[in-house]
Amino acid sequence: MTSRSQLHFDTVVIGGGQAGLSIGYYLEEQDRDFLILDASDCIGDTWRNRWDSLRLFTLARNSSLPGMSFPASDDYFPTKDEMADYLQTYATELTLPIRLNTRVKALIRNNDYYVLQTESNRLTATNVVVATGPFQRPYIPKFADELTPSITQLHSSDYQNPAQLPAGSVLVVGAGNSGAEIAVELTGDGRSTWLSGRDTGHIPCWLFNSRLFWWLSGTIFTVDTWLGRKIKKRSLGQGDPLIRLTPADIRQSGVERVARTEGMTDGKPRLEDGQVLDVDVVVWATGFRPGFEWIDLPGLTLDENGYPIHEKGVVTEEPGLYFLGLPFQRTPVSATIRGVGPDAEYIALRLNAHH
Repeated sequence: MTSRSQLHFDTVVIGGGQAGLSIGYYLEEQDRDFLILDASDCIGDTWRNRWDSLRLFTLARNSSLPGMSFPASDDYFPTKDEMADYLQTYATELTLPIRLNTRVKALIRNNDYYVLQTESNRLTATNVVVATGPFQRPYIPKFADELTPSITQLHSSDYQNPAQLPAGSVLVVGAGNSGAEIAVELTGDGRSTWLSGRDTGHIPCWLFNSRLFWWLSGTIFTVDTWLGRKIKKRSLGQGDPLIRLTPADIRQSGVERVARTEGMTDGKPRLEDGQVLDVDVVVWATGFRPGFEWIDLPGLTLDENGYPIHEKGVVTEEPGLYFLGLPFQRTPVSATIRGVGPDAEYIALRLNAHH
């Protein structure tokens, strides 16, 4: 464990979610002088703060971090609170050096060291691993500002359960996993519910949790192969395919599938086909955008979507800087609980080679 008064570290990890904890496991194995910084009050809070009924798409057997199995039967889908508790237990059992309630406001370089400015002090490090994950800034289309004030609107990241919403009909914008599951839940609450957005495709849950899928993801569909790079190019910037729910499940639940929402007419949502919906609530399940503007380093370049340009998480033009938990960082499952572990091991090996 590191002293709280220590101000320089060999390695600082920014983010204490599954990505930060995974790299912490390997840094601990290397007996490194490192520290994990997290802005939350408690490890696992990112999961705890999601909607009440959320369950993982991965079975317990596919929901473990390096060195510790998830404490449930293999064929069980963990709840979001069970995953949060698992992450907290993981950090405690491994005695990882973590500093909570610490948000990094700026990352710069000063000669041979990286400088991390937090809200309370300033740290320096030889190496930095940015493990803040893909869900950083909730995205809502700009035309949402035109929605009439009488219609309640919120982003899916603020949704907890049907009881928090006023009575009436709901439009859920965004037909990926989150939007579909929220829409089905609202319909089950007796509400008229529309689900707007393009078809994102569907991966059967049994296939997603099969050994074949995880083997293909880790060996064939990687950024090292032509096929993997093609899949990555097509998948980034698009909604994730449905996994637990199928299009048939959505129809049978009573949710009405409609075209994409393209704007507002007289303060009401307007669809691509010209239909204007008279609803009481709009839930924006429109995803997230990266937020790396706080990093000010000459060797780091962001792409057109705001993600760092890297090689499997290694920023070659900025020695000692690494990223972890990005979408399709090395494989299609890089941002998942199980998928982040191999990426963390890769980064740890590269970091050790650099050292």
